[in-house]
Amino acid sequence: MNPFTQPGAFSWCELLTSDPESACDFYSQLFGWSLKKGQLGKTPYNVIEVDGHEIGAIAPLPPNAPNMQPTWGTYVTVEDVDRSIVKVEELGGKVLMRPIDIPPAGRFVLIQDPQGAMIALISYTQQA
Repeated sequence: MNPFTQPGAFSWCELLTSDPESACDFYSQLFGWSLKKGQLGKTPYNVIEVDGHEIGAIAPLPPNAPNMQPTWGTYVTVEDVDRSIVKVEELGGKVLMRPIDIPPAGRFVLIQDPQGAMIALISYTQQA
């Protein structure tokens, strides 16, 4: 199974933190992860690799969220983000952040389920 093409699959995990360098050091020692330093636009973005497979990233907290606590986010693959948010709302969930394109990877949205848990949905245009 390819999690980047399989709807419903957990496909990416991302840590947003106040100290990405320390987090990279901690998790690489804890789990043996390899980290590729890069950029996502102008933002430093450290891609996590396990056995040659990209599985997630570590990045700084967004500058427009000064009180945000460091947190791990999880992405689930969907066929179409825009169609999925209609269903989220029909089922009593909320869209917390409107869909955003992240070239060249795809399009994502942050949602909240009726119980309050948050998760990101993503449609990939480029598979890792």
